[in-house]
Amino acid sequence: MTATPRPATATSEAVFEEYRPLLLGLAYRLLGSMWDAEDAVQEAYVRWAAADRTGIRVPRAFLVTVVSRLALDQLRSARVTREAYTGPWLPEPVASDAFGPSGTAELRDSLAYATLHLMERLTPPERAVFVLREAFELPYDEIASIVGVTAANCRQLHSRAGRHLAADRERFRPDPAAHSELLGRFLAAAQQGDLAALTDLLSEDVVVWNDGGGKVRAALRPVEGREAVLAFLTGLLARYGLGETRLVRVNDGSPAAWTRLDGSHQLVTLDIREDGLIHGIFAVLNPAKLTRVAPGRDQGAPHAGGVP
Repeated sequence: MTATPRPATATSEAVFEEYRPLLLGLAYRLLGSMWDAEDAVQEAYVRWAAADRTGIRVPRAFLVTVVSRLALDQLRSARVTREAYTGPWLPEPVASDAFGPSGTAELRDSLAYATLHLMERLTPPERAVFVLREAFELPYDEIASIVGVTAANCRQLHSRAGRHLAADRERFRPDPAAHSELLGRFLAAAQQGDLAALTDLLSEDVVVWNDGGGKVRAALRPVEGREAVLAFLTGLLARYGLGETRLVRVNDGSPAAWTRLDGSHQLVTLDIREDGLIHGIFAVLNPAKLTRVAPGRDQGAPHAGGVP
């Protein structure tokens, strides 16, 4: 990473604020939770303010190291909490502008909702090495000092993480227009109860995840396979119908549907693969995870069965 020159008189707070979006983005990619990411960044600020900064030549490297280690510790304890979570645990979605512009394809890909969900399968060290190497392009020597292993171990962890992710998903980023068009067709088919159209959009191995967090009614297990998903969706929509739906942009800028079902708001995102089919449907219903993506009254494009 390249440090940005700053005035020699910049205050410690100004220096920290300069890097806050980057640090939040890093912690979020490691934790999948904006609440936890903000905690890690706030703790990093406390340590930065209390540190003897006369010996810190590259503040960005210092802050990235502190936040990465804090997030790594938090991730280890979060895994225990998430195992006891009511139903499937899904990452907390965020608005597409939460961390400022993503300068590279790697930064955008590591922020994609489906990628964050897949990274939950990695061990904390694998995830840290993968994010620091893939998204932030740190050298292995620097990552090794952050994670507390050797550079050779880092290469092994990175390779292992890549294999874990590749085993479940081709590295594929759908064209934004194609993604929007497919989401529009999916919503239109769902609203109209068009079983044939829904069947054409879903892969045979499609999975639906619902995250209600025990706070609202939601399926407690993933629904797996096209036939089971069709039965689940058609049964749900026949009983409750789909409320007003608005199209919003989340995480890496991908389109998502903000809608209401059975009296509860939810955000629906799709995992689309290279074959142009839907392989995953993520429905976040836990109200605590929706605060950063809820559109205002004048925000979000209303969906009327067309393409956003």
